[in-house]
Amino acid sequence: MRYSLKSNHLLAEVLSNTSNIKKMKAITISNTIKTKCPELQLGCMEAFIKMQSKNENLWQKIQDLSISKKDLQMEAIKDIPAIQSSREAYKALGKAPSRYRLSAEALHRRIVKGQDLYQISNVVDIINYSSIDSGFSIGGYDLDKIQGDVLLDLGQANEPYEAIGRGNINIEHLPVFRDAQGAFGSPTSDSTRTAITDQTQQVLLVFLNFGGHDHLNKALQDTAQLLVDFAEGKNVETAMV
Repeated sequence: MRYSLKSNHLLAEVLSNTSNIKKMKAITISNTIKTKCPELQLGCMEAFIKMQSKNENLWQKIQDLSISKKDLQMEAIKDIPAIQSSREAYKALGKAPSRYRLSAEALHRRIVKGQDLYQISNVVDIINYSSIDSGFSIGGYDLDKIQGDVLLDLGQANEPYEAIGRGNINIEHLPVFRDAQGAFGSPTSDSTRTAITDQTQQVLLVFLNFGGHDHLNKALQDTAQLLVDFAEGKNVETAMV
């Protein structure tokens, strides 16, 4: 089921101006994933944005959030509800979460280790902020690079996949997003093919809520506001699958 969140008062002015945006990208979940992860919800967001290499106000916000997380114990990260349910989903799908760490868990581990987060761009930094804040792993894609409808399904043996900053990885049994050209995203690492770059004009963000946690709506709205505040976000559309 898909339904719009356009009635939320926080973004009423932004979300009311949708005349220039095409119908949201159709995203479905395969029966294989549904059977093994029955509580899974996808929070989806599309927006026109303006890319910046750096936004110092946003970066300070990220630093403040990181400081608030530094007292976490390493072993406690896996007990964060959204991360815990994601790890359980990976196990149900046949993938070891400690070897193929979900992005939200990986970000938390960097903070607890005292390692600096990477400052990449305003939009990617917003995605990282939202993932740390909510515990959801979030896929971020250049919408213009996605061909046709999107399916969340299991990765197959020997299926080609070039991950951002990691080269070719084994996506067998990983949950992956596919379009007409093949796999392009997973909660472990997104692909180079649909990566957000300095030339990106429109983005698709997908929040993976494996445990059916009720703070997904808030995470979507908070992220939409961040896109407005720090990336001149326009025509922001949100939906859940």
